[in-house]
Amino acid sequence: MTTPSLSAIDSVLVQMRSVAQAAANNPVSAPAAAPASTGFAGELQRSMDRLAAAQNSANAQAEGFVAGTSNASLNDVMIDLQKASIAFQTTVQARNRLVQAYQTVASMPV
Repeated sequence: MTTPSLSAIDSVLVQMRSVAQAAANNPVSAPAAAPASTGFAGELQRSMDRLAAAQNSANAQAEGFVAGTSNASLNDVMIDLQKASIAFQTTVQARNRLVQAYQTVASMPV
């Protein structure tokens, strides 16, 4: 098993920032009650809040479409559901890489 290099960790951080930037450009906004903390933990919390908001919005739009109360077309509903799915898959992959990096660092001899 190889140890992750600093560039690999930087690569993951760059990917997470690009996902965060893409989520920030999404019309779905983060909850107003989100604490304004800084650092990695704050960014992770904001990313999770945006992911939850995107999933909730897509599900609400799908339920509205099925019930006939939404003005959205089927294409819009499917695209929003796929965006939420991709955001979730990206979050899971980022989590997996962070866990793997943590396990590697934790198993390193001191």
